[in-house]
Amino acid sequence: MIQRPYTVVLIVPTGIGAAVGGYAGDALPVARAIAHVADRLITHPNVLNGASLYWPMPNAYYVEGYGLDQFAAGRWGLNPVRGNRIGLLLDSGIEPELRQRHLQVADAARATLGLHLTDYVVTDAPLGVELRTAASGATWGTIQRADSLLRAADKLIHRASAEAIAIVARFPDDEGSEALQAYRHGQGVDPLAGAEAVISHLVVRAFQVPCAHAPALSPLPLDPDLSPKSAAEELGYTFLPCVLAGLSRAPQFISQRQSANSTALWADQVDALVVPETACGGSAVMTLSQGRSQLITVRDNTTRMQVTAQQLGIPAIAAQSYLEAVGMLVAHKAGLHPQALHPTIEPLQAIAALDGEAHTPKVLGLNQVV
Repeated sequence: MIQRPYTVVLIVPTGIGAAVGGYAGDALPVARAIAHVADRLITHPNVLNGASLYWPMPNAYYVEGYGLDQFAAGRWGLNPVRGNRIGLLLDSGIEPELRQRHLQVADAARATLGLHLTDYVVTDAPLGVELRTAASGATWGTIQRADSLLRAADKLIHRASAEAIAIVARFPDDEGSEALQAYRHGQGVDPLAGAEAVISHLVVRAFQVPCAHAPALSPLPLDPDLSPKSAAEELGYTFLPCVLAGLSRAPQFISQRQSANSTALWADQVDALVVPETACGGSAVMTLSQGRSQLITVRDNTTRMQVTAQQLGIPAIAAQSYLEAVGMLVAHKAGLHPQALHPTIEPLQAIAALDGEAHTPKVLGLNQVV
């Protein structure tokens, strides 16, 4: 018997201080493990981006957060590609030398990785990124010139035939901030992540194309006490390499009107969803959990959020760690109930009749009972 591909969605929300996935690509090992269990893994840049580091996974779908929400809601499908033409969008607020560093990365990606990049554009006004922190400690942000961002993206799509957009925006330098120091030492929330999500969401919502962002920052001074979880961001002048690698194979978004495409992946084909235990309030989690997808929550991946599946009334299987979650995925893919792998199994119980419920079904026809 031929079985359809086993599909898993892995989500670690951005900017919420996740113990795993809240730093510089530190959820990549989780994604690699799940990719060996799943036939198809759907995840997002926060999981796969490691600044200068990344890992090619042929069965992984690199999907921006807004696009992932639309996919989960059944409004968009994911159409796999052999390769995308990537348009590079640079904030005019980036200093000339730092801009040149990013252009050199783009040329290196063409020469060394063989990626297809279009000519680049520079915004007609500085984007003006501003960083914010919520009372919970989660980070977010805004940009002053969203209009300039969208005009530049439109130019790449309609004049350079770009199929995916890599954005580099100038972010504020704040070397002395306590938040940045905590993050560099593996203890805080990524101060940039929330604003990055806002930037990519704007482009994906407006143009329905794959998009990801890399912040432009001045190099930080050497820190001998740097956490390994944050170290990937300190290897060079730019975070762009992983973005270009991810976008090169990012699936294209298609609408329901194009659903005749047999290669497209839709939300009702998702078998399992893996999320941190306290981060179940996101749009994708809420919508996918209403379908046939098995929700697996991971207790060890603590976050600044406190929204659990139990609080929302969503059925879920709780795993202590990602190692345990991977084992649950293996059992689920095999069609095994996890209880069968425990040393004891409770016997089946009779279903009690409701008050006034008849014990003999009422026959309506040859094969109809109520």
